[in-house]
Amino acid sequence: MIDLQALRSEYRAHKAATLLPLADRGTSTRGIRKTLHQLSNHADTALKTLWHEAGLAHPFALLAVGGFGRGELFPYSDVDVLLLLPDDQSPELDAQLKARIEGFIGSCWDAGLEIGSSVRSVTECLNEAALDVTVQTSLLESRLITGNAALFEAFEKQFLAALDPQAFFVAKTLELRQRHTKFENTPYSLEPNCKESPGGLRDLQVILWVAKAAGFGGHWDALAKNGLATAFEIKQIKQNEALLCLIRARLHLIAQRREDRLVFDLQHAVAQSFGYGIAAPVTATTGVPDRASVVRPSEALMRRYYWAAKAVTQLNQILLLNIEERLNPSTHALRPINARFFDKAGMIEVASDDLYQREPHAILETFLIYQNTVGLKGLSARTLRALYNARTLMNAGFRNDPVNQATFKQILLQRDGITHAMRLMNETSVLGRYLWVFRRIVGQMQHDLFHVYTVDQHILMVLRNVRRFFIVEHAHEYPFCSQLASGWDNPWILYVAALFHDIAKGRGGDHSKLGAVEVRRFCKHHDIDRTDANLIEFVVQEHLTMSRVAQKSDLSDPDVIQAFATRMGSERRLTALYLLTVADLRGTSPKVWNAWKGKLLEDLYRLTLRALGGHAPDPQAEIQARKREALILLALHALPFEAHKPLWDTLDVGYFMRHDAPDIAWHTRQLSRHVGAGKSIVRARQSPLGEGLQVLVYTPDQPDLFARICGYFDLGGFSILDARVHTANNGYALDTFQVIATALPEHYQELTSMVESGLSSAIDKNGPLPPPGKGRVSRRVKSFPIAPRVTLRPDEKAQRWLLNISASDRLGLLYCVARVLARHNINLQLAKITTLGERVDDTFLIQGAGLQHNRTQIAIETELLEALA
Repeated sequence: MIDLQALRSEYRAHKAATLLPLADRGTSTRGIRKTLHQLSNHADTALKTLWHEAGLAHPFALLAVGGFGRGELFPYSDVDVLLLLPDDQSPELDAQLKARIEGFIGSCWDAGLEIGSSVRSVTECLNEAALDVTVQTSLLESRLITGNAALFEAFEKQFLAALDPQAFFVAKTLELRQRHTKFENTPYSLEPNCKESPGGLRDLQVILWVAKAAGFGGHWDALAKNGLATAFEIKQIKQNEALLCLIRARLHLIAQRREDRLVFDLQHAVAQSFGYGIAAPVTATTGVPDRASVVRPSEALMRRYYWAAKAVTQLNQILLLNIEERLNPSTHALRPINARFFDKAGMIEVASDDLYQREPHAILETFLIYQNTVGLKGLSARTLRALYNARTLMNAGFRNDPVNQATFKQILLQRDGITHAMRLMNETSVLGRYLWVFRRIVGQMQHDLFHVYTVDQHILMVLRNVRRFFIVEHAHEYPFCSQLASGWDNPWILYVAALFHDIAKGRGGDHSKLGAVEVRRFCKHHDIDRTDANLIEFVVQEHLTMSRVAQKSDLSDPDVIQAFATRMGSERRLTALYLLTVADLRGTSPKVWNAWKGKLLEDLYRLTLRALGGHAPDPQAEIQARKREALILLALHALPFEAHKPLWDTLDVGYFMRHDAPDIAWHTRQLSRHVGAGKSIVRARQSPLGEGLQVLVYTPDQPDLFARICGYFDLGGFSILDARVHTANNGYALDTFQVIATALPEHYQELTSMVESGLSSAIDKNGPLPPPGKGRVSRRVKSFPIAPRVTLRPDEKAQRWLLNISASDRLGLLYCVARVLARHNINLQLAKITTLGERVDDTFLIQGAGLQHNRTQIAIETELLEALA
């Protein structure tokens, strides 16, 4: 009788000794394949011992399937086995056999083997494989561990005979597309799965599966021998496969479980296992490290991962197209496009394999043809391979060649296809080799808590968004942007600005200014007219300005609008900046953009346009115009004559400047019968913007009112997008809030009723403020925290104070701030809430007697930092 405890200890000891070299820090991938094979061999040895102990030697066979069948085993991967039975044997009919099989599987677990097991006869295997491509794939990699070799050989022969290579290829390529769609068709996820994501290990395994099914070989060297890949391509595949295997193995070791995702929590630890430390790039001028541009260990690791995933994606595409061509020789006639290219069933085919070597100018011409030729949908395997092998040709001489510069400019000038062309150029590494400055940001992560794409993918997303403004079919998405775009004469100006707006990220310093320098150089090299070049440079340098002013400044202040108009200088500059700003925010993260931000930007655009048109801001004229428009709206609701006067007589200029006519009319309708009534009035409605709720509060003023309102929203799970606080001259507070809720949008009626009753009760409740809730912090914030910052300074008129807060976002954060302000009797007049993904950057306009004393200012700042920590 075997001692399972001793076997378990022996297996664990062998496994630990094998994994010991993986714990050594370093980036070398040498030995990783040997380690995986040794882990597989240790499992084989233990399984053979347990198999013979169970008395299953004959006539049965024990097979390794899946990844274990390839002779590879990652530290915490399952040991997948198949107990293969002859057709005349069945555990359902033989109780003794069933007991032996159950005993074997149980002993495997007792011995420390985490197995995934199946028990099938040969016929059952063939039937299951015919119905399920996943089973078919698993069996394709099966190998004999121990047992009846003749049974395994018979099964393998029948299995391969029943396998249809063409059908298998179609099934696996469809499966690959579905898997890629699940991961948003990009290898550049900030938390990629190194096994399943595009560019991961699974993409390489698919190549070997379909090649083996077609009889082209089950390993990389066999594919090269059969002419499906070049020696250089196989070398690249092996290098990148080894890196991905090393990352996955170390992920398992660090997580102490089967974990294939490079999640934020683990990226730093994995990076340290590779020996990456905090490093500052050396400046070209001084030769000393630039401390302003520190590279995190996780960023260094992820950039290396992205480059490997990108190479795998390219090679996967080349080899799968080659295998498909070999399985289904093309019957499509080659249609000449010009002397260098053919149309091969909708794919661009080079006229000869050495085309790019002989005529490097044809490299960029490929993408110009892709844009201009109707019906083309991609590049053939031959063209992809030719581009892959021509990468070294794209050097400084290539970039400075006037012919190539003219071709690239033509690509930008085309009416259609700019997004697809640039994406294809990036996928084939041509874009980064032609625009060398672009290459520096390929695969660069952005740990700023609101970008969810790498820099290069964000840039291409912004380019796509700009392009959509000019496409009629997308006019419904952003009607105002599409309206402005329809009157814009040169879309390519915005395309260039989009390409360069973030191109200097990660260098340290102001990336807007550095990007402006780069785009100025680009315009000079590409012979772009001085006027257009100046506009592009302006937009790149100012691409953060409009968003900052719209979200942080009081747009009802004429001085703010006049200062911004002076900075813009012309309507053309303003329009270009507005279009790029909307495209930029939309391309940052799905969480960053909302209708409220869209309204702020559009309001700023319209107000600035009026100022640029010579309409100097006149607060009194503006107020009278808003009052007239509000009265017209009130008349439509049959409000009694002069019913508005009791409320309006208590409100000053600030109220009418901060609210537009529709809002003034809504407030008046809700409050005209309750002026000075001595009770709290709360009204809510679905926001006219289409997202969230607009909440109106009218109540006798009290020192901690804003904090109580924020406390209610905190407990209710609401996020405040905007707050406007006004105190009427009769001692009542008239506050408005723009909030969004986690509740379903279709439940607005129930939601408004709940807010109206609940918030009114919360305001009227006496007693101390409730303690803030424990807001949940996301994994991303935990992994990449930002130090909270608080600044307090007088406004430009030295009448009120500006409080700016920057911190990681969490539910209840605003309530914590409001509690501190209430504790010091600080009155809030305006809150500009800016949420950028998982970072907040809020600005408050405040006043209070205590702010005149330095001691109070320091106390407020200190307490706020403690509350934000």
